[in-house]
Amino acid sequence: MARWLLKSEPFKYSWERMIADGTTHWDGVRNHQASNNLKAMKIGDRAFFYHSNEGLEVVGVVEIAREYYPDPSDEAGRFGMVDVRALLPVKTPVTLKTMKADPLLQGMALVKQSRLSVCPVSDAEWAHVCALAGIEA
Repeated sequence: MARWLLKSEPFKYSWERMIADGTTHWDGVRNHQASNNLKAMKIGDRAFFYHSNEGLEVVGVVEIAREYYPDPSDEAGRFGMVDVRALLPVKTPVTLKTMKADPLLQGMALVKQSRLSVCPVSDAEWAHVCALAGIEA
């Protein structure tokens, strides 16, 4: 099972809305590297739900519920999306500041490529962030 991090601006789509919806599509990705990460996702993979721009923190965990398929909002037909299902909130949000200061997370894609909206997360990074968040996921 692969691990990921998905960024969402809370004013556009918040963790609270994710919980209320239960399942949603993850669309609007227009960066080729981020799109390739979406293409690599498999059903059952897990991802951190990260509030970007405001908050700058991991706030929950989602599971990939449907693999990559065409994004109807892309008129050119080059990009796709996946569906995600809310799993659980974190007990303690893990901030970008905390992750940047942690020597165990210096190689994390979020730290190295902070503008990338869909990032891979290694198993070791996943376990460490989960520990910081007070969850087992």
